[in-house]
Amino acid sequence: MRSPIGLIGLVLALLLVALLARKALQPQAGAPTAGGAAQTGAATGDVRARSAQVQQQVQKGLDDAAETARRQREAADQ
Repeated sequence: MRSPIGLIGLVLALLLVALLARKALQPQAGAPTAGGAAQTGAATGDVRARSAQVQQQVQKGLDDAAETARRQREAADQ
């Protein structure tokens, strides 16, 4: 009897998460639309710059993790 109740609870939790994600991904009603070419171009450039910055941060984190793993492996071998 516990298994069906657990399964129903899991399905309800997944449904709740899906609804919240759907609501979060919908565009905001008060969000400004593209007002002009200059604003759109600046926003696109800003998004690209932010994307490049995030990519660099992720790459640095991966490099640091790989370096730490290499050091730990070398220390374990000694």
